[in-house]
Amino acid sequence: MSSSIPMTELVVSMAPQSTVHSVTYDLLRTLELTTVFGNPGSTEQPFLQEFPDDFTYVLALQEASVIAMADAFAQVTRRPALVNVHSSAGLGNSLGNLVAAYHGNTPLILTSGQQHREMVIGDPYLGNREATTMPKPWVKWSYEPARAEDVPNAFMRAYALALQPPAGPVYLSIPLDDWKRPLAGPARLRTVSRRALPDEQRLRHFADRISASSRPALVFGPEVDRSGGWHAAIALAEKLRAAVYGAPLLDRASFPEDHPLFGGPLGISIKAISDRLAGHDLVVVIGGEAFRYYPYVSGDYLPAGTDLLQITANPEVAAAARMGDSLLGDTKTAIDRLLELVADGAARNTPTPMARPRRLPPTPSRPLTPAEVYASLSKARPLDAVIVNESTSTMAQQIEWLPTVNPGSFFATASGGIGWGTPAAVGVALADRESGVSRPVIGLIGDGSFQYSVQAIWTAAQHKLPIAYVVMRNNEYSILKSFAELEETPGVPGLDLPGIDIASVARGFGCHAVDVDTTEDLEREFTQALTADSTTVIVVSTQPQKAAL
Repeated sequence: MSSSIPMTELVVSMAPQSTVHSVTYDLLRTLELTTVFGNPGSTEQPFLQEFPDDFTYVLALQEASVIAMADAFAQVTRRPALVNVHSSAGLGNSLGNLVAAYHGNTPLILTSGQQHREMVIGDPYLGNREATTMPKPWVKWSYEPARAEDVPNAFMRAYALALQPPAGPVYLSIPLDDWKRPLAGPARLRTVSRRALPDEQRLRHFADRISASSRPALVFGPEVDRSGGWHAAIALAEKLRAAVYGAPLLDRASFPEDHPLFGGPLGISIKAISDRLAGHDLVVVIGGEAFRYYPYVSGDYLPAGTDLLQITANPEVAAAARMGDSLLGDTKTAIDRLLELVADGAARNTPTPMARPRRLPPTPSRPLTPAEVYASLSKARPLDAVIVNESTSTMAQQIEWLPTVNPGSFFATASGGIGWGTPAAVGVALADRESGVSRPVIGLIGDGSFQYSVQAIWTAAQHKLPIAYVVMRNNEYSILKSFAELEETPGVPGLDLPGIDIASVARGFGCHAVDVDTTEDLEREFTQALTADSTTVIVVSTQPQKAAL
């Protein structure tokens, strides 16, 4: 007698196979690289497919704005930011603001898609010819993985290089077919140091020279604020009773500009800086270049009888100095150690603080002067506000009326190129929101600068970011007219900007926008903008301002 045994159908649940895409996203998640700034193209879509719910994609409408948003975001969060742009065309658009990120030592991981590996040999449409060469010299490392399997390790190396001092942007070009390749995970995770200690013996030598100085001057560069050394810098200046000057063409303020020891901006030409330092026997530059010069006005690099010491985390900055002795090392660590080593300077004469004449016209002007604009803003600005400045011809008036008084609260382009400030304000506001910080973000932008990256305000509006943009409309490239006068080049074309309805453009991008031409209207609209839950663009008619060169 035969019997049949019923067969039970076995259902085996198989975990999905790991791929380059899944392993890389797990690594990015572990590294807290879950915010992606970008403008997608066809070769980037395999990277962005099935975008995880725990990641955030910040869309900007042009790649230069993408970079500037990520730059400011990384500066505020103090960790690397991930950027994704399109092949050679998008990468090309991004280069102007990539220069700023490089000079600002901002840790960015910039990625773009490459065409399918099988097609690259034939120079296909939208292929990135010599992909690793294109972003140089404005990245610390530029790489296209030799194998798809190397993509996660390339991200790990990029992260390490972006963070290690001097921090800065790195670039990865990734063929679009790499993302679906099978790959066993997880990726190898590493940690790296973010600080390098200064040489103790040389630091002691510097401390002895500072202690022996009869009238020292301190210049705190942007590295001080970036490294968290703001309060230590105040303590050092007060212990030494030393004058403190604003670093030339600063992109981060590193000392309170209302402090009694603050002597004002140093200047931006060889002659101006040398003249400003006359009478000091020693200048100590900490965390910055010695010096950023522009334009060329001949003079002595230092006054006779003045020595210079420089402390920086950046070997290139140290090597480029035209005078003085340098020391490499983390700036905050160096300041903390100098506080212990230098002698008290109580016997020194108290330096003269910055003069603030704060002169205003006897009656309101039409159009307003920049001083009147800043005076009005100063009445309503909260002390915890952060300023992003790209009104290049009026920065002296901003320091006079709206001094930076807190760490991490002033940002400007580190490269001198315009079009950074408007999207950078977006990056600051996004970083504050992610960090749970509530403070007003103020964008002080010239009308010429605003046009370079006006599309960035669309991103601000979409994210309902409470940014107050104050656009000073003088209908010209005022800074360039100042340079034309200095350089004795009359008749330069293209320096006037008539006929731009900035408020209408801003409304078209989804922002609340108003035109104002009186101080009363400006104060009212600015006060309302500071407490709004969306982006405001205030366009104020102003007189051209000759820049302090």
